[in-house]
Amino acid sequence: QVQLVESGGGLVQAGGSLRVSCAASGNIFSGNTMGWYRQAPGKQRELVSSITDGGSTSYVDSVKGRFTISRDNAKNTVYLQMNSLKPEDTGVYYCNTVSRFARDYWAWGQGTQVTVSS
Repeated sequence: QVQLVESGGGLVQAGGSLRVSCAASGNIFSGNTMGWYRQAPGKQRELVSSITDGGSTSYVDSVKGRFTISRDNAKNTVYLQMNSLKPEDTGVYYCNTVSRFARDYWAWGQGTQVTVSS
């Protein structure tokens, strides 16, 4: 059973920075596109950023230039560096694979709460 464990969230003032991490049990990252998802209060979970096994990255427009995704396959860990945080970045952040097929997704972890105060 794959387990995804997110950490690193917290409370930060607008303009501040946080780095969240996601560690997985087992060697599952290699070969898979990994993504960071965010669920804001009262909203559906959305894909914020992704990184392929080759290191190609993508970002939703609202975080471009502020967030940086990275991965360390040897450590089965994916990171999201978040700078110039805004109150609208508030939410629970989760990691998982990125796929068109629901069957490819692993069980969601507990997520890590990021709260940005104005």
